Amino acid sequence: MNALVQVEDLTVRQGTQIALSHVSLTLEEGSSTALVGPNGAGKSTLVQAMLGLIPVESGSVRLFGCSLEQLGERRHAIGYVPQNLPFERTFPITVAEFVALGIPKHSWWKQDKSAVERALIRVNAMHLANKPLGNLSGGETKRVLLAYCLVYPRKLLILDEAPAGLDPQAEESFYQLLEELRMQERWTILQISHDLDMVSRSCDHVVCINQRVVCEGTPEEALSNESLLLAYGPNRTRYHHQH
Repeated sequence: MNALVQVEDLTVRQGTQIALSHVSLTLEEGSSTALVGPNGAGKSTLVQAMLGLIPVESGSVRLFGCSLEQLGERRHAIGYVPQNLPFERTFPITVAEFVALGIPKHSWWKQDKSAVERALIRVNAMHLANKPLGNLSGGETKRVLLAYCLVYPRKLLILDEAPAGLDPQAEESFYQLLEELRMQERWTILQISHDLDMVSRSCDHVVCINQRVVCEGTPEEALSNESLLLAYGPNRTRYHHQH
């Protein structure tokens, strides 16, 4: 397998505080990786650094075999599903119009008038095409965000607590759909999560950080009681849903 993401010896400072210290990790092509750790451990900071959104003190990041400075148009091969979609809910944009924004402005894909329809059909959301984006439920919004990622070819999908706010049934449905799409699209997935039970069911690789990489491996290895004690300390609470 090829390494799609390579982070080497990454250190990030926020003000006078070290947010990440000498973090290294590799995401293999086609893998599904969870980034876990306590609040304030640096999970979102790591993702921001990987995408070049914040400066780093030292270390390097390579995506698709390129440094961040060399990415160019390859940057469009990255999809992102946030915890919450920050927008003014009264803004007059339909679901179809929003999904179309997922196609890069100067791409020839803009000429493919059926791309939006195909993406919505694949996430079972075609019936929402003309609905105002602000009128969607939480579960509908997550499906539309996946359609946004599907409307143009992506290689890497990053999710930041994506199912937050969903009830257990909607969350289960979301992850079933995500896994189907991962297999079909051959996506490499990196997701930040606090739901360790979901991580153990849905991911094949887990990286646990607390300013540094505390442990990593298969879910069985990285989520063992010994590993979690190192990452979270003695007062951790295993977060899970009742399915």
